[in-house]
Amino acid sequence: MQLDVKRSKMLLGGRWVVREETLEVRNPETNELITTVPAASSEDMLWAVEQAKIGAKTAANMPVHERMRILREAANYVEEHSERYATMIATEGSKTIREARKEASRCVETLRLSAEEARRITGETIPFDQSPGGESRVGYYERFPIGIIGAITPFNDPLNLVAHKVGPAIASGNAIIVKPATVTPLSAFLLAEAFVEAGLPDHVLSVVTGRGREIGDTLVTHPDVRMISFTGGVEAGLQIASNAGLKKVSMELGSNSPVIVLDDADLEEASASTVSGAFWAAGQNCIGVQRVYVMDEVYESFKEKFVAKTLAYQTGSKLSEQTDMGPLITEDEAERVERTVNEAVKMGATLLCGGIRKGAFYDPTVLEDVPDESLLGSEEIFGPVVLLYRVDSLDEAVRRANNTDYGLQAGMFTQNIDAAFQTIRELNVGGIMINDSSDYRIDAMPFGGVKRSGLGREGVKFAIAEMTEPKVVSFQLKR
Repeated sequence: MQLDVKRSKMLLGGRWVVREETLEVRNPETNELITTVPAASSEDMLWAVEQAKIGAKTAANMPVHERMRILREAANYVEEHSERYATMIATEGSKTIREARKEASRCVETLRLSAEEARRITGETIPFDQSPGGESRVGYYERFPIGIIGAITPFNDPLNLVAHKVGPAIASGNAIIVKPATVTPLSAFLLAEAFVEAGLPDHVLSVVTGRGREIGDTLVTHPDVRMISFTGGVEAGLQIASNAGLKKVSMELGSNSPVIVLDDADLEEASASTVSGAFWAAGQNCIGVQRVYVMDEVYESFKEKFVAKTLAYQTGSKLSEQTDMGPLITEDEAERVERTVNEAVKMGATLLCGGIRKGAFYDPTVLEDVPDESLLGSEEIFGPVVLLYRVDSLDEAVRRANNTDYGLQAGMFTQNIDAAFQTIRELNVGGIMINDSSDYRIDAMPFGGVKRSGLGREGVKFAIAEMTEPKVVSFQLKR
């Protein structure tokens, strides 16, 4: 795929620049070279921060109506070129063209939500006379931008997860430096292009490509970067939290999401929803279904439906309209998934279907009787693998669903409102989807988890709250 030369440049303080040292961007389906991008140095990142300091002042003084205009025009640009954006997502990443079109559409929604939420960054009056001695005082608080935000984004949603950081940052009057995943930087460049075309002032946005060890620590530890917004793995998140110092940190770190299926559930609906939720983006999805707890009375029937739908899933070329699932992001990742599944089988798990790897492709895979002490039974697989478990009661399902270090989202299928509310109360997660798989999300809702699944919440309104600080104003009046 031939790219415009600008695509091989990074956006540094409003200018598209090249560097002598580069990184290759390859199509994981064919391993074909797409293009190269700059491998930025630590000095480049320091320069990006200096540019962002200028941009932070510009952004903070930008009228709300101007922030809204820029966000709307950027959204319109993405929408007008949506097929180009979708093709880029599918080419550099793992998503099929149909999945990529949905991501491009969600990016438009995220930017438009950001524009709307920009007008809702408000404060409140404070009744100071609630305390003795405050009778002569009146005042309020309002929210102010924190300054410079560092965003580190993953490969699995290379456009919309960047938009979830850039959109709220601009809406709230901040400057932002994005370090996209090294394997999928081109979608982030396309988003930056939309903002340049929309007239975003120079210095407000930089998209800097490079190796994490070269530029990531510089971004994370810089004292002028007042917040780090990170989406990625737990180990990297722990390292960032350790290195960041005294600044805000917002993290979404993944999960091994559970779904509970009770005996009154619509099994056709439940199996279709959980299959889709399990294998979207080749299972490389932080809220993708990994563990399914099914009541004993309907377990065999559910298993039959689930396996049949899994076997009908079409893997193949990402750009084919008929393909349901493409490859993993690299062959190394497919090999990791293969090793993890094989280990579980050696420990006693039963392979119901799948388990076959061809290069970066790994067939949709279903297992049962997976030991809890196996890596597959306890950690996030981040691949197209689902574990089915038979349970005797709702209490057992909830207990086993909670028996993990993660807690991002969960799903549940039931017609029993009492059972639903019991599960809502007892399941330790950031979100629970009733009669949907754990994979359901809209861009306006608060999104994040508990335990090792992260800190803080994304979702445009909630990200803006993270990216601003309240400032109290008090007037003492003369009587």
